[in-house]
Amino acid sequence: MSTSDRVLQNNHLRHREGLTTVSHDWTMVKAGSLVEKQTLVTIDADATVEDACEVLLKNGITSAPVYDSVKNMFVGMFDYGDLMTYLLLLLKKMDVPLEDQTMEMRDLIQRTSRSQNVPVKLASDLSGKDPFCTVLEETRLGSVVHDFGTGIHRVAVMDTKGNMKGILSQSSTLDYLMRHLSEYPQLQPVMQKSLQQCGLSNGRVLSVNGDEKVLDALISMSTNSVSSLAVLDEQGVLLGNISMTDIKHIMKNLRTSWLWITCFQLVCKIRLSQGVESGEDQYPVLDVNAKSTFGYTLSKLQATKAHRMWVVNDSGCAVGVVSLTDVFRVLSRLIDNDD
Repeated sequence: MSTSDRVLQNNHLRHREGLTTVSHDWTMVKAGSLVEKQTLVTIDADATVEDACEVLLKNGITSAPVYDSVKNMFVGMFDYGDLMTYLLLLLKKMDVPLEDQTMEMRDLIQRTSRSQNVPVKLASDLSGKDPFCTVLEETRLGSVVHDFGTGIHRVAVMDTKGNMKGILSQSSTLDYLMRHLSEYPQLQPVMQKSLQQCGLSNGRVLSVNGDEKVLDALISMSTNSVSSLAVLDEQGVLLGNISMTDIKHIMKNLRTSWLWITCFQLVCKIRLSQGVESGEDQYPVLDVNAKSTFGYTLSKLQATKAHRMWVVNDSGCAVGVVSLTDVFRVLSRLIDNDD
């Protein structure tokens, strides 16, 4: 039995013994309960990549499962990471060694070279960064948190008959924990710790200069297998953030010319468009400092729906980063230490 399974079993025994009746045990919450009110959005496997992107845009989501009605099964997930990889292949800005190419990728490359429509089933899981992972709806949240701490960004929640009930992501799980924080006093101590105390104040900062082209930033994200880059000025001061999900602003109304503007120009355009849509002249500041508490950082991640926060020093220079995976790694340690 693995350490995590043993810990969860011990938690389950304490739960049965009535020791968690005063305060709830967050690790014992069933995954299915977190998606029971979710409206599952799926993409038809034969839809074009462009139509699949439209589904994500229309529903305000970053990923969706791809369903093949002929095979009568889900064949993968499609997200903005896959779209980014597709765009780079389309623009011939990405070389994949022949031995690393799957049959689907070879078919996709051939279709793009002939300017043919590409069905999304060929592009699902194309980035190779977010494989299609499933858990049963009875799976405990503690087990899912362990998965998220290893770098898995989302899991499909299935019932015993193989029906998909919903998608549980790092973001939606964080949102659940923050909304129910008062019910879980065992989480309070870590929320009061600083990022420095949690060992989260100096993660490796991957960045682009504000003057670099957006396309170059996408290439850098793909090369480094990350979903976001800090946008810095010449002195290293944080100007903003560029992420894979920003592709939605490029695909919206097919603003492909935005691929050749500078990263800082894109940041400004997104700020402007978000201000117009929300009616407010504001843009979420995605930074914290080493003395910020873990709880404050999580609240900021929840409020901005961002996947990472940049750690800055007193001069505003980026010196670290806290990703959602880092957050769940800390929460995983809580479960292990509770043994």
